[in-house]
Amino acid sequence: MTGYPPRRLRLSVVLAVVAAVLAVAVLYATLKPPDKVADACPAASKALAAKLAPLAKGDAAAVAIAAEPRSALALTFEGPGGGKASLADFRGRAVLLNLWATWCVPCRAEMPALDKLQAEAGDKDFEVVAVNVDTARLERRGAFLDGAGVKALTRYADPSGDAFEALRKDGKALGLPVSLLIDKDGCEIGVAEGAIKWDSGDASALIGAFKRG
Repeated sequence: MTGYPPRRLRLSVVLAVVAAVLAVAVLYATLKPPDKVADACPAASKALAAKLAPLAKGDAAAVAIAAEPRSALALTFEGPGGGKASLADFRGRAVLLNLWATWCVPCRAEMPALDKLQAEAGDKDFEVVAVNVDTARLERRGAFLDGAGVKALTRYADPSGDAFEALRKDGKALGLPVSLLIDKDGCEIGVAEGAIKWDSGDASALIGAFKRG
């Protein structure tokens, strides 16, 4: 007696372990959440991110370009007339999504530059989607934008606060403003926390390349 089980028994145990591992792998693949599959972005999105990375410098240095672009969150908000809108509505266009609030001092400083960017670059291929996330005293929104001289931006809003909360849970919105670059395929290419000089030369070069794709 050697103290070890017979060779045939050892082989049976090994085969049983291998079978169990394979079964777990198959089960995991079957039960894997569908959003993990949906996160896949086309090669073009990764190529775009690689092209933008060296342009995120100077006044645009705070824009963090994704090494591995992923599908943007399915955010919803209100259009100018109170109708429902979502990021999905902008598929086929490059989007600079910006969340802002009337009580946010940096938002006030950034808003004229966002409006200028929309006026100069906004078209069928690109839009600055500036979404107000105030949840109270909603009458202040119009006065805020009028006071900032906003003329080109469409007035989107999310009085539920859900869009900001979704980005916060995703680790992208510790405060306001927060901006996301989302390409025509709905993939998140970059994110910036805090105000950006979107009318600067550095930002114009970055957005120009982003818009061209």
